[in-house]
Amino acid sequence: MKKKHSEKTPKVYFNNSCSVCRMEINHYKKFNEKLGWIDVTNNKEAQKETAKSSAELIRRLHVEQDGKIYQGIDAFLIVWSRLPKYRWLYKLVKTPGIYHASYVAYECLAYILFIKNKGQLANEKS
Repeated sequence: MKKKHSEKTPKVYFNNSCSVCRMEINHYKKFNEKLGWIDVTNNKEAQKETAKSSAELIRRLHVEQDGKIYQGIDAFLIVWSRLPKYRWLYKLVKTPGIYHASYVAYECLAYILFIKNKGQLANEKS
C-alpha cells in the first residue's frame, strides 16, 4: 500500500543567503510546486511559525508538515519524497544504516556551511 501525502502543502524553510543552499533549493524548485519555499533570511515570520531562532533556521533545513517541524536529514526526506526524480534517494536514505550515515554527513556539512555563513547573523542584528 502506498503512503499518501498529506493534503496540506509542506513548507520548506531554507537559507537563501547561503550560495550552496540556494543552488540546491533552486534545483528542487524546478521539479515540484507542491512545496512552499520560504527563505529564512531576515524572516521574523518564519521564526514565529517554526518557534526557531534565526540561528537555528540558518543552521539546518526545516520543513513544516502537518503541524510538525522536521529538520536536517528528516526535512530532506520530506522534500525528496515529494520529488518524483528523487524518490529513489528518499527510499535509499530511509534505510537504517544509510539514514544514520546521512544524518552524520548532513550535520557535518550543515555545520561547515553555518560557520561559513555565520556573518549573516550579525547582519540581521544591525
